Amino acid sequence: MYKPTIGLEIHVELKTKSKMFCSCPNNFEEQQPNVNVCPICLGHPGTLPVINKEAIHKLIKIGLALNCQIPEHSKFDRKHYFYPDLPKGYQVSQFDLPLCKDGYLEIFGKKESDPKKDLEKRIRINRVHMEEDTGRLIHTKGTDYSLVDCNRAGIPLMELVTEPDIDSAKQAQKFAKELQLMLRYLDISNADMEKGQMRVEVNISLHKEGEPLGTKVEIKNLNSFRAVEGSIAYEIKRQTNLLEAGEKVVQETRGWVDDKKITASQRVKEESHDYRYFPEPDLPALRFNKEEIDKIRAEIPELPQERHRRFLLEYNLPNKEAEIMVDNKELGEYFEKVASELLNWINLEEMKSEIDTEDRLKLFRLCSNYMLSDLQNLIKNSSLRADELLISPENFAEFITLIYEGKISSKIAKVLLPEMFKTGADPSHIIKEKELVQVTDESEIEGIIKTVINENPKAVADFQAGKENALKFLTGQVMALSKGKAAPDIVGKILRETLEKNSA
Repeated sequence: MYKPTIGLEIHVELKTKSKMFCSCPNNFEEQQPNVNVCPICLGHPGTLPVINKEAIHKLIKIGLALNCQIPEHSKFDRKHYFYPDLPKGYQVSQFDLPLCKDGYLEIFGKKESDPKKDLEKRIRINRVHMEEDTGRLIHTKGTDYSLVDCNRAGIPLMELVTEPDIDSAKQAQKFAKELQLMLRYLDISNADMEKGQMRVEVNISLHKEGEPLGTKVEIKNLNSFRAVEGSIAYEIKRQTNLLEAGEKVVQETRGWVDDKKITASQRVKEESHDYRYFPEPDLPALRFNKEEIDKIRAEIPELPQERHRRFLLEYNLPNKEAEIMVDNKELGEYFEKVASELLNWINLEEMKSEIDTEDRLKLFRLCSNYMLSDLQNLIKNSSLRADELLISPENFAEFITLIYEGKISSKIAKVLLPEMFKTGADPSHIIKEKELVQVTDESEIEGIIKTVINENPKAVADFQAGKENALKFLTGQVMALSKGKAAPDIVGKILRETLEKNSA
């Protein structure tokens, strides 16, 4: 049985106003080629680069979030290789003195009530360093040439290199997802893989237990989590078949062919000495003191894993709901604002008993249920994000309180929420305007029930014969006749009493 040994190299374009070594805009949305360029990022002779302080600051922040050591001394190096999208003929990168080193990221399994009990793996991080991105080759279909767009050349590019601690395709995918989420929480990068802002490369080899590590193969430029998982799974199978047939695995760079779900050979892998690294002579060395690092550390907000753990414990959310709230940062922040407003509406701050605490948690669960079902559906059908909603947290909290206290039915809620979403008006105003007030008058409800019983003699007979489902049918008819306005608990009570009285 062959065991996979997997390491990842992940490149991430940082979110900064300008490029890494010049003042050209860092604008990934620019469609017109070669407009965000200047003599520096085009590599013209005699030009001098200047280090982007914001980019260095952001890279150190992600390094600290990943538990890395930040050396007091760092520098840039020239990495030489020749490719059409590299204007200078070398890339400014870092070799032996990276900005961040020796960190780790933990990934979890089920993430139940105490995620620490479900630690799946601590994946060590060898280094996180800074470099500049290359240009972009554009291949036009039906032609025998490629065009070069240098808008991307010189954009600040973070490279993260893990230790070969990963042992499955699923683990690799989890690591990449967790990293992407962390980058977004820190506002370091949008890390959109489809737009090339985050690119994953895999190093993988196979060996038998107790034997030396096998020959390493690199899979380049994976631009989706599905591609990361699929390429590793395929490569494990391909290398296993080679080794079992007595053949050798060649050290090479391979690419993922998405439509065929296979990897294909691209070129023989270079060694580090092929890049002829040497210190970048046009840039000064970097030095940091403890006060500077501590100041950056203090800027780190609550990170995804910490938030996930807190949502489970503080709001009693099921694991899946907490995960969605964490993955969608804006939605999670909106939920917390609503939760805070709910305490004001329901006055739970003054409740002290265990029963009151249980009620508080039920209220949060009700809020989460409506937010992740009805509200999410409305968001998906619009172009809005959770932080752009017209519904204020206070109005959504009032909406949940009306449901919780039985003042509106679920059917009225289905009509009310879309109106709130569309107009931003408070629920009380819409209820009055649309005449959605719940009917709680027992005599009025008794009249509706009497009509339903007279119109449905078969269902009444079925109930009297012991068929409980008939009661659900009759309840539905009452709610329909009242246009969803009758209070469901009062309907259920009076309907059962009336039916039982008639059968006595």
